[in-house]
Amino acid sequence: MADGNVAVQAKAREEAYAVPLDQLNPAQPALFQADAQGPYFERLRTEDPVHYTAESEFGPYWSVTKYNDIMAVDTNHQVFSSEFTLGGITIGGGSQNFDPLPMFIAMDPPKHDIQRKTVSPAVSPANLQVLGPLIRERAAKILDGLPIGEAFDWVDLVSKELTAMTLATLFDVPQADRRKLTYWSDVVTAAPGQGLVESFEHKMQIFQEYQAYFAEIWNRRVNAPPAGDLISMLAHGEATRNMEPREFFGNIVLLTVGGNDTTRNTISGSVYALNQNPDQYRKLRENPGLIPSMVSETIRWQTPLAHMRRTAKEDVEFRGKRIRKGDKVVMWYVSGNRDDEVIDNPNAYVIDRERPRTHISFGFGIHRCVGNRLAELQLTIIWEEILKRFPEILVTGEPKRVYSTFVRGYETLPVVIPTRN
Repeated sequence: MADGNVAVQAKAREEAYAVPLDQLNPAQPALFQADAQGPYFERLRTEDPVHYTAESEFGPYWSVTKYNDIMAVDTNHQVFSSEFTLGGITIGGGSQNFDPLPMFIAMDPPKHDIQRKTVSPAVSPANLQVLGPLIRERAAKILDGLPIGEAFDWVDLVSKELTAMTLATLFDVPQADRRKLTYWSDVVTAAPGQGLVESFEHKMQIFQEYQAYFAEIWNRRVNAPPAGDLISMLAHGEATRNMEPREFFGNIVLLTVGGNDTTRNTISGSVYALNQNPDQYRKLRENPGLIPSMVSETIRWQTPLAHMRRTAKEDVEFRGKRIRKGDKVVMWYVSGNRDDEVIDNPNAYVIDRERPRTHISFGFGIHRCVGNRLAELQLTIIWEEILKRFPEILVTGEPKRVYSTFVRGYETLPVVIPTRN
């Protein structure tokens, strides 16, 4: 059983095919929280790959659901804009009191390219070689501290810990503050009234603390010699040192969520996926050389960010549909990664696929995830260290998933580690 709870999937399939096609709305956070979105996208890929939803809590939008169509939109920034002033990169941007922040992922060239180039040395191959041993040392310490034979939450003790430590290093903030980064990252993508933030006002209040923390660090770094951390790079970069405080904060938000959420949720997803597919877990234990391939397969299977949004800059004919200037166009990566025209047997979790890197989770074109190699490095290292220590990690119940159409994440994942090697 590769995709979650059987009963949930069966009910979702029934509901997805019962709705009249013109009323089909996959952008329902509750569907994603129940991991029940799959049949909705399966139907759209088959019956209406470029689909218009007239009414949703996010307003009207287009769904692009097939791999090659998503790639066509993602690589055509001349027509399909990421610009924050037009609504940015999420389906909710520009509606419901939510004015997107300026950040380089929500910009078009040339400004996007210049800002991205400023921070990319932090995740360059040379810097990853420096980070690698540090990540390994931390992973070992985290794993050695885990309880044996008693239940615990993998998300809290492992996934959040490792990614928060790495992010604190990239920002060069005290490790004692690392869980603030995790918390703020969660607040960014949290829907008011769903547990973490009570209301929009509450969310804005937390944002003020978050912004003040990084403004103070910016002020220190801008007056110190240039260094190799992300904030110093922004503070001293020719194209970024004079940016408005709101734009600096926007980029901090991007780097916090990008550097934390996605890797964290894929680490949790790997434990869940291997438990759902014990034959694959056995294959991995027998051949640890499959770790890099397993990492790529998990990134595809999990798809840590379900979508990215674009806004049409002009009227355009796309796959036989007339998309109007100003229309919201949602690229559903979570659907593209299940497209059987590109990926063989896409609902199955297969850690030794022929081309495991054929996935769309990092995006395509100019906005391809800047930290994708760092994500893969952290996942590879944690699994190398896990296999040295534990014969198996057993998931003891269904995970609690995030209420979001954007982040495909886990709030909790109950596990037990029966024994050490």
